[in-house]
Amino acid sequence: MPNVEIYTWSWCPFCLRAKALLDRKGVDYTEYSIDGDEEARAEMTKRAGRSSLPQIFIDGQPIGGCDDLHDLEAGGQLDELLVNSAA
Repeated sequence: MPNVEIYTWSWCPFCLRAKALLDRKGVDYTEYSIDGDEEARAEMTKRAGRSSLPQIFIDGQPIGGCDDLHDLEAGGQLDELLVNSAA
């Protein structure tokens, strides 16, 4: 199984939607709730190249945010990415 990480804010509807998709797919992930932690947000921005939330990584590679994750799912690419990352 690949290493999936997600940076979130606890009240962010896009974060909740992204996590719900991962949960539905049975994906284990590490969540970094960065509410009010500017240092953590700076680290996320450095890794992702974006400051919006959520930010999702699969095996260290930035995937993007909620819409990006759902676009991958709609295009049938998310499962492939999860399987290929695990190899």
